[in-house]
Amino acid sequence: MPIIIEDLPNGITKVLLSGRIDVAGSAEIDMPMSVMGGSRQAVIVDLSGVSFIASLGLRSIVLGGKSVMRKGGTLVLLSPQPAVEEVITVSGIDELFPIFRDEAAAIAAVTPAG
Repeated sequence: MPIIIEDLPNGITKVLLSGRIDVAGSAEIDMPMSVMGGSRQAVIVDLSGVSFIASLGLRSIVLGGKSVMRKGGTLVLLSPQPAVEEVITVSGIDELFPIFRDEAAAIAAVTPAG
């Protein structure tokens, strides 16, 4: 399974993606990303285990992330591998959803101001 959703303290959700998020992989993450986007407000998408991402995989992340943003929430990306990061930056998605290399910094970025 290329997606695992974990609840962290303080209402933060960590989405762990893994493997190849190609046509088949994006089909597996599309619905969980949509559900997550509709119900969560502080989301970290951990891409450290993703070796390849196709445009359909990016689409799933963007649609989920935009749902989070519409509710006033924040979604960030964590530790993409170099080839995956290149796809993200070339497509400009890093301007919508910042990339972090450190989980503590990603948690700080999505933690609601209290």
